[in-house]
Amino acid sequence: MFADRAKIFIRSGKGGDGHVSFRRELFVPNGGPDGGDGGKGGDVIFEVDEGLNTLYDFRHKRKFSAQDGEQGGKRRCHGGNGKDIVLKVPPGTVIKEAESGKVIADMSGDNVRQVVLTGGKGGLGNMHFATSTMQVPKYAQPGQSAKELWVSLELKVIADVGLVGFPNVGKSTLLSRVTNARPKIANYHFTTLSPNLGVVDLEGGRGFVIADIPGLIEGASEGVGLGHEFLRHIERTKAIIHMVDAASTEGRDPIDDIHKINSELAAYNEELANRPQVIAANKIDAIYDDGQDPVARLKEEFEPKGIRVFPISAVSGQGLSELLYYVRELLDTLPAEDVIFEPEYFPDEVLIEENLPYTVTKSAEEENTYIVEGPKIEKMLGYTNLDSEKGFAFFQKFLKDTGILDELEAAGIQEGDTVRMYGLQFDYYK
Repeated sequence: MFADRAKIFIRSGKGGDGHVSFRRELFVPNGGPDGGDGGKGGDVIFEVDEGLNTLYDFRHKRKFSAQDGEQGGKRRCHGGNGKDIVLKVPPGTVIKEAESGKVIADMSGDNVRQVVLTGGKGGLGNMHFATSTMQVPKYAQPGQSAKELWVSLELKVIADVGLVGFPNVGKSTLLSRVTNARPKIANYHFTTLSPNLGVVDLEGGRGFVIADIPGLIEGASEGVGLGHEFLRHIERTKAIIHMVDAASTEGRDPIDDIHKINSELAAYNEELANRPQVIAANKIDAIYDDGQDPVARLKEEFEPKGIRVFPISAVSGQGLSELLYYVRELLDTLPAEDVIFEPEYFPDEVLIEENLPYTVTKSAEEENTYIVEGPKIEKMLGYTNLDSEKGFAFFQKFLKDTGILDELEAAGIQEGDTVRMYGLQFDYYK
């Protein structure tokens, strides 16, 4: 079964908590802190598997979690890191944030392995918090929280040329004749229920990949019929071949067909309608000589606009060579790079800025001491390296942007007073 979309829930591993413990040795009655650090949580990684061509595996299982990091131990023992979870996807899969639809990663080209959610950092054990004024720290840093996200997966086939047209114009017949693809062929609408890819082999190794996009109908861009299900597969193509029934065997006007398809492409994605186009006027062997030349009408309508028209017969092979070599020359004038969708959503930056509460209180036990607590503080301390200049600058900005400094001043703090945040302690100065 072909499946080109899926929505799944992913979760990275939580960082292991730091440990609180103290040395207990013979003749050392008051040993120092020796609590170890927690292990890092596992990452959620997407990896391209060239052997896959569908997202079917994600239809039955929708929730995927990496392993949490282990808690730190006594005697400075470091907790074990959580195992990563690696999700295999076919090449061409685009990973998006489910709610906004923004691109997180495009698993195409050189991007064959992408860490989408990083595991939480392990918390520091209490051995890190001993100071000259706090020699028996009873606090260890909690591990950084896991990150959770609903993502949508979309498979957009990777082809140089997209073959589009109304049902029954002969696209599958053309593909079976000029490539190694073997699509099902029958005379009814939407016989092609998944995009068929084939490689066109030309002399000198100058072939290209062509994708037969299932038949479009009016309203496809709005989800009518199956058109909307497959329009996404045209987005990567560099050029488009419009195939029309020049003989009008089903009573449709080929010129009108092309205008309608271009309208659907533009309605779905304006850029698609501006891609280089070629018209394949098929079924010329079935044209009745009634004094009208439909191929001449097509050329008169579209060639002044720079769109070449090639009369062909997909059944007999007439005109196919001229069409294919022209398409190859057209591709040679276009950028060689694949169409890659740039990232728009960065989970590690967005998810870390959750609006978590905090409290600011004046200590009832210690004079001139203020205590700041709350999960947001723990989260911030879990991922900030206060020993570095950059980390400390981030910490200062965090205090200002969250309103903690304003809260401290409202509580009556004065210069030189002490601020305590779990295992962190510092003097307040403006």
